[in-house]
Amino acid sequence: MAGYNRIIIVGNLTRDPEYKQLTSGQGICRLAIASNRQYKNKQTGSLVQEVCYVDVDVWGAQAESCRQYLQKGKAALIEGRLKFDTWEQDGQKRSKHIIVADRVVFLSSASAMDVESDQLEEKIEPRNQVERDILNQLDDLKSRGSDSMAATGPKKARKSTSDFGSDIMSTGEVNFKDEPPFQDDLPF
Repeated sequence: MAGYNRIIIVGNLTRDPEYKQLTSGQGICRLAIASNRQYKNKQTGSLVQEVCYVDVDVWGAQAESCRQYLQKGKAALIEGRLKFDTWEQDGQKRSKHIIVADRVVFLSSASAMDVESDQLEEKIEPRNQVERDILNQLDDLKSRGSDSMAATGPKKARKSTSDFGSDIMSTGEVNFKDEPPFQDDLPF
């Protein structure tokens, strides 16, 4: 019978990465991830916090990146496979499941993302007329949205898309006034 072994987990590192280089020259980095789940207990009505601790092995070039950029408390998305690891310690057999990572994505916290996006907005310099037009349209939409929220309150402003005129379609998408697609001379 064929099997399928795939896992994706998002969590925070519980300790700094442990990096080792094998005699073959290949690097391995061991990460310890904690993934949180919060749910409401139906019987008591209280919130319950459940934490799952998992070790992750990262090999090769990704191991180097993890050693360099990750540290305790940082968030990461891990995609890989489960492996059952067994060893002997003090004469007793021990075992646990670990994740062998195929892919590690470094995530940042929401507050760090807010700071980064604020910094990006300040640094955007349009390179051509199309970018200038798009930025002007975004600024116009932001000012219309903030004017609408100030006048009608946040709930009413969120419900009404007609305040923005034809810039926002009924689906909530912004209709940018754009130029035709770029045509190039490439043969494909």
